[in-house]
Amino acid sequence: MSARLAIGIDIGGTKVAGGVVDENGVIVHRTRRDTPHRSTSPSVVENTIVEAVDDLLARVDHDDIVAVGIGAAGFVAVDRATVVFAPHLSWRNEPLRDALAARIAFPVTVDNDANAAAWAEATYGAARGESHVVMITLGTGIGGALIIDHQVQRGRNGIAGEFGHMQIVPNGIRCECGNRGCWEQYASGNALVREASAMMHAGSPVVADLLTKLDGDPAGLSGPFITEAARGGDAMARELLADIGEWLGIGMANLAAAFDPGLFVIGGGVSAAGEMLIGPAREAFRRQLTGRGYRPEARIVRAVLGGDAGLIGAAELARADQ
Repeated sequence: MSARLAIGIDIGGTKVAGGVVDENGVIVHRTRRDTPHRSTSPSVVENTIVEAVDDLLARVDHDDIVAVGIGAAGFVAVDRATVVFAPHLSWRNEPLRDALAARIAFPVTVDNDANAAAWAEATYGAARGESHVVMITLGTGIGGALIIDHQVQRGRNGIAGEFGHMQIVPNGIRCECGNRGCWEQYASGNALVREASAMMHAGSPVVADLLTKLDGDPAGLSGPFITEAARGGDAMARELLADIGEWLGIGMANLAAAFDPGLFVIGGGVSAAGEMLIGPAREAFRRQLTGRGYRPEARIVRAVLGGDAGLIGAAELARADQ
């Protein structure tokens, strides 16, 4: 009897991470490639994916592999075959599943990377056993996914879960999507860096210690840098994370009004700040929650699978289709 292994490939803006995943969600083999630059053709990205899959297949008995799952950072159509739009890659209505199926001798499934991460957390991680889950992925922007009655909700066209582009401040900061006041302009890694950078360029003394750590060059500023400074006790770094956390909590209160989940799971790179971010988010969530004091309150927890969630979930979703 075969082991029913599945391959998961997580395609992000900077890396293509792959793994062979067993039926317990354990990654038994790994591979990694740099994501081709956004200006390259779809075929170049497809070549990178195929190379990663071939690398993994060389390490296993092919009879043990049942499917290959792709988690893509972009809008994936409801057919789970077509990438409608990917902001960091050249995919525009790209028939990715069919293109890969012609080159990979196993069933291929394509899904949004946040859907994949949410499924991994629901199956093996922080949301295990919870039927109604909202996943928030905090990185450069904000991604998300929704699970209701233990099922991923993809929407009519497959594009549900783009929570980062809810308008939260009318006529607010311009977003890359073209609109103003999107949630991700206030509660993401970009927002964190933008606020710190603005104070540095204004010569504010409250960021003097942070600027000194950067040798006086704001160009080196990043979310992980601010998080590390906060861990080291920098008061302004902690305040910046608390501000982001407050906006995070406000947005989650809006989502609670819409979906009434039992659990919010916070993942993505910015979630590495832990309670320095999530603590203020919980406080803002409680203050803004509709019917507060008279309704059950969703729990808010940090994801536990880290950067592996996307590839684990992609593999599991693909295996579940077989």
